[in-house]
Amino acid sequence: MKPHLPVLFITITVVLDSVGVGLMMPVMPDLITSITGETVSQAAVWGGILAFTYALMQFLFGPTVGNLSDRFGRRPVLLISLLIMAAAYLIFGLAQAIWLLVVARLITGITGATFATANAYMADITPPEKRAASFGLIGAAFGLGFVLGPAIGGALGELGPRAPFYTAGAVALANAVFGYFALPETLSKDKRRAFDWLRCNPFTALFRLRLVPQIGGLALILFLFGVAQNVYPSVWAYFTIERFGFTPGMIGLSLGIFGLCMALVQGGLIRVVIPRFGEWNVARAGLALNVVVLAITGLISSQVFLFVLMPFMALGIIVTPALQGVMSRATASENQGELQGVLASIQGLAMIFSPLVMTSLFRAFTAESTPLYLPGAPFLAAAALCFGALGLLIWQRKTH
Repeated sequence: MKPHLPVLFITITVVLDSVGVGLMMPVMPDLITSITGETVSQAAVWGGILAFTYALMQFLFGPTVGNLSDRFGRRPVLLISLLIMAAAYLIFGLAQAIWLLVVARLITGITGATFATANAYMADITPPEKRAASFGLIGAAFGLGFVLGPAIGGALGELGPRAPFYTAGAVALANAVFGYFALPETLSKDKRRAFDWLRCNPFTALFRLRLVPQIGGLALILFLFGVAQNVYPSVWAYFTIERFGFTPGMIGLSLGIFGLCMALVQGGLIRVVIPRFGEWNVARAGLALNVVVLAITGLISSQVFLFVLMPFMALGIIVTPALQGVMSRATASENQGELQGVLASIQGLAMIFSPLVMTSLFRAFTAESTPLYLPGAPFLAAAALCFGALGLLIWQRKTH
C-alpha cells in the first residue's frame, strides 16, 4: 500500500464534505421553491432552518462519531459515513416534500462530523511534532471545497436544481469504493477503548475538558476564535452589498479568492511556519493578526483595500491548526478520536452561535432607526473576541 493513498483519501473526503455544503448555495432556493411553491423570500426561511440543522447535528454528533472511531477504528467510520452521505444526497435529489430536505440535512450534518475522524486519522499517521501541519492540510482541503462547491453547484445547476446532488452522491459513493481498497486502519486493536455513551454527550464531553486545565482553556479559546471567524460566512454577503454595493457575481468572486487564499495558507504556509516558530507562538501571532485585520475590515471603505486584505484574512486561519496541534500533543493516542470529536462539537457550536450574533449586530447597526450606522459592527465584535482569546492564550501559556 502506497503511504500517500490514505492521505489522498482523507483529503478527498474532507473536500467532499465542504463541497457538499457549498454546492447547495446556488441551487437551494430554486429547489425549495420548486418543492413548496413559495417565493424566494419565504424559501430563505427554510434555507435558514436547513443551515441551522446542519450545524446543530455537527455539534451533537461530533463526540459520537469520534468515540465510534476510538472503539471500532477510523476506517469503518469513514467508509460507512461516506455511504450514508451518498444516500442523503440522493434524498436531496429525489425529494418532493420539504420535510425530506430537513431529513437529508440532518443526515449530512451527522456524516459531516467525520471531519473529526479525519483529523484523528491524520493524528494516527503523523508524528506529534508534525500534527499541526497535517491538520493544516485538512484545513486546506476544506478551503478547497469551499472554493469548488459554489462553482460546481452553479455550473451543474444549469442542468436543474437537483443535478448537483446526484453528482455529489456519485462522488461520495466512488470515494467509499476507493477507500475500501486504499484505506488501511491506523488504530490498532490494543489501543481501542470501550464505547461509552456518557462520553458521546457533547455537553458532557465539553465538561470533561475542565478536568484537563490546559485542554479546557485552549478549547475555550478555540470556541471564541470560531465565533469570530464565522463572521465571514455569516455576514459577508450582506456586508459587501451594504458597504460596497457588490453584485452576486462580485460576492462569489470575493468568496472564491478568500477560499483560495485559505487553501494556500493551510496547505502550504502552515507546513513552514508552525515547525519553524512553534505552535504556541503561531497561535499568539495569528490571534493578534486577526484582531488587526477584523478591526480594519469593520471600518474599511475601499473595495481595493478589501481585496488587498484577503490574504491576511486567510492567514489568520492558522490559529486553528496551531491550537489543535497543542491539544493533540497533550492527549493520549487512544483518545485522539474523542478529542477531535469534542473539537468538532466546539466548532459546530460556534457555527450555531455566530450567525445569530453577527446577523443581529448587522441588522441593529444598519436599520433605518439605528443611532449609529456601522455595517462593519460584526467584524469589530469579532476583533474583540479575538482580543479576548489572545489574552486568555497568553495567560494560559504563563500558567502551564
